Amino acid sequence: MKHRTTCTVVITLAAIGMLAGCAPGGEELSARSASAPVWETDNPILPVPTSPLGIDFRLTDLPDPPTPASVRLGRWLFYDKRLSADGTIACASCHRPEHAFSEPTPVSTGIRGQKGGRKAPSFVNQAWTAVPYFFWDGRAQSLEDQALGPMANPIEMGNTHVAILQTLTANGYAPYFRQVFGAYEITNERVAKAIADYERTRLSGNSPWDRWKRGRDGSAVADVVKQGDALFFGKADCSRCHLGQNFTDSAFHNLGVGWDSRTRRFKDAGRFAVTKADHDRGAFKTPALRDVTLHAPYMHDGSVPTLRAVVELYNKGGIPNPHLDRKIRPLRLTGDEIDALVKFMEALEGEGYLDKPPNTFPGTRTERRR
Repeated sequence: MKHRTTCTVVITLAAIGMLAGCAPGGEELSARSASAPVWETDNPILPVPTSPLGIDFRLTDLPDPPTPASVRLGRWLFYDKRLSADGTIACASCHRPEHAFSEPTPVSTGIRGQKGGRKAPSFVNQAWTAVPYFFWDGRAQSLEDQALGPMANPIEMGNTHVAILQTLTANGYAPYFRQVFGAYEITNERVAKAIADYERTRLSGNSPWDRWKRGRDGSAVADVVKQGDALFFGKADCSRCHLGQNFTDSAFHNLGVGWDSRTRRFKDAGRFAVTKADHDRGAFKTPALRDVTLHAPYMHDGSVPTLRAVVELYNKGGIPNPHLDRKIRPLRLTGDEIDALVKFMEALEGEGYLDKPPNTFPGTRTERRR
């Protein structure tokens, strides 16, 4: 089921008696001098990034591309813990920049230390997807849908969309929404659009593999990486599912992960929970492989600790179960070939996505710089 609200909730500045066009304390949004609020001077509007080597798509080619102002607004929202019910969890709490916007734990942790059943997947290079499915089970059909769901999930951010809009209004976000959308009103859809625009700018490329493969630097990778490349696109046939510039078909496959042979059931039904189609039992979305070295542990439940263990799982043909994907078969790779595939994936470590949380947000109670 997609996480989409049934109606648009609008909170206006007039509803709580604030002055339109002013941040808390009366600071005008248009001020770009020493009187500008500290959260503006700390977080200036920056150009939208260009695509790195290895990514041929451009953000400007999107039907509704991010703008510098929408990205700044989305960045604030992505890192602002005040969007959670108890002020302890932000989107970035699970989608950590230093882990290429994945996380280093088997499953996510929400408010009050509650544990979810799945690991947060990375959204790097997700501005362009041939098939618009997000989350491990594909229940969201856009980055906007993906952004709204966790906010109202009781074991994630645990908030309500109405309360979030009230929080944003009370903390002076409305002028920044006007800057992006042309009106002071804060709505769920606009919150989601801004966050999604920030996520769209998290791009990764110019990896050693890109520099070698694109002919920029013949010595960018070692011979073992070149061997792994040949295996990936040849004998191991990994590119059947891990294809394209982001190494994913955005489709769903059953590897047997989570299969309980005793009960003959999956601990997590995966895509089946969305489609109710029998062939989708235990199937999960193919993860992208760029910066995959930063995503450990692996699989939807974090049950596979290392990249080598992932390749070994594929090498033995997955875990037998009645719904095993027909593409999964024993690969008969040698130990050296497994090592070469791992080295190939290590060479996909790119650049361009890194970020860190802002120190200040709209409404931050701190002295302005003079």
